[in-house]
Amino acid sequence: MSHASQKILLTGATGYVGGRLLPLLEAAGYRIRCMTRRPEALAGDVGEATEVVQGDALDAGSLVAAMQGVDTAFYFVHSMGSTSDFEAEDRLAAQNFTDAAKQAGVRRIIYLGGLGSRDKALSKHLRSRQETGDVLRSSGVQVVELRASIVIGSGSLSFEMIRALVERLPVMICPKWVRVLAQPIAIEDVLAYLQEAIELPEQDSKIYEIGGPDQVSYGEIMQEYAEQRGLRRMMIPVPLLTPYLSSLWLGLVTPLYARVGRKLVASLKNPTLVSSNLASTAFSVRPRSLSEAIARALVNEDREFAATRWSDALSASGQAKSWGGVRFGSRLVDSRTADSDATPTAAFAAIQRIGGKTGWYYGDWLWRIRGFLDLLVGGVGVRRGRRDPVNIRVGDALDFWRVESFEPGRSLQLRAEMKVPGRAWLEFEVTERETGSRVRQTAIFDPVGLFGLAYWYALYPLHQLVFAGMLRNAVRAGTLVDAAASAHAKST
Repeated sequence: MSHASQKILLTGATGYVGGRLLPLLEAAGYRIRCMTRRPEALAGDVGEATEVVQGDALDAGSLVAAMQGVDTAFYFVHSMGSTSDFEAEDRLAAQNFTDAAKQAGVRRIIYLGGLGSRDKALSKHLRSRQETGDVLRSSGVQVVELRASIVIGSGSLSFEMIRALVERLPVMICPKWVRVLAQPIAIEDVLAYLQEAIELPEQDSKIYEIGGPDQVSYGEIMQEYAEQRGLRRMMIPVPLLTPYLSSLWLGLVTPLYARVGRKLVASLKNPTLVSSNLASTAFSVRPRSLSEAIARALVNEDREFAATRWSDALSASGQAKSWGGVRFGSRLVDSRTADSDATPTAAFAAIQRIGGKTGWYYGDWLWRIRGFLDLLVGGVGVRRGRRDPVNIRVGDALDFWRVESFEPGRSLQLRAEMKVPGRAWLEFEVTERETGSRVRQTAIFDPVGLFGLAYWYALYPLHQLVFAGMLRNAVRAGTLVDAAASAHAKST
């Protein structure tokens, strides 16, 4: 079948792997249908030809329409972030999905699971990943299951954990799980396998174990990362730290929630090694080494920061998580949204005027104090204003910010040029709703050392006040712009 004649259903397009696979499939010319609990979450992130439909694998009735006319379906659904019984939810979701696929005549399901030998006592997480594959195969629809170990890529759950540990801890207390062997694989290679899986010859369901050429422990991965970053780190092995205590420890220094950390750490007791060479005979992919995978992740880090990350996926309840103050590796993020009755154009027009004589929509006196303090330490302060009160372009100065990226009517990213112990950005994004628009405001801080962390947390309560007020008043200003435009249209 030609690419253009195949209809592909992609679940998990708001998640880490699915979000990176989507543009590759679009570029290859496939007809894509994305299924998500909240279609508005994909607004502006898909190509013009890509269809977005509402659907939830836990709601069997919502899958019927999503499956119609589909040849191949990617299954990237899991409930690891759920507060309830995630294993039961995973089984139900997989059963609903495979039943709907069989009824609709879907030719193939492609599923990304996890490595681990069932001869060993698998963790709940890995056991659920493999049981999901079993359930998907139960209806008789052909399933191509790829089982992977640690995925190395900027933004992946495992890599962010490793990066944060190495960046923040000169001395690391290493429990037993740090010495368990794994076979890491670069995210680019995982995506290559997934793409090739679409075109595999018709055959029975099969499981393909995929991994890079290196069998290493988490400790060795951290040592390789430290070497590439030019960091000296001491690792002290200890027989203590239960998965529960380890997860709490990880929650303090890495981007992991404690409950997600427990599930991840519990799975690290199991070696995740490739035991079959079937993938090397069926696929043309030749995975890169650990060293190259880490090097690519570091090079791509800044470029991919605005792209999908593991934490972009919605929670099991279907509601967007609140990321105020959450850590992404060494970065800290405070993000919030507000809905507006104004059109996206009007909503963004208010944001585009930010800074200079317009001000910052809340607490301008606080911004002036911050600017004065910045001047005292040799910074630029707020004296620069802006080049034009309305028009904007990349490279413009906005008080003590600099326009780093700008997409008219949709997004604005500012990079801080005030003196701070790290790097900081402020982003705005406007998306269309059924009635009106949604404005997302995100503050990002990449701290340097403990002083950088102390700076963020000392100002965090003030940020909560200022940024919430800024977003609220910016949305109100957009409504006024919309009303003025409507009044002008009526008068003419």
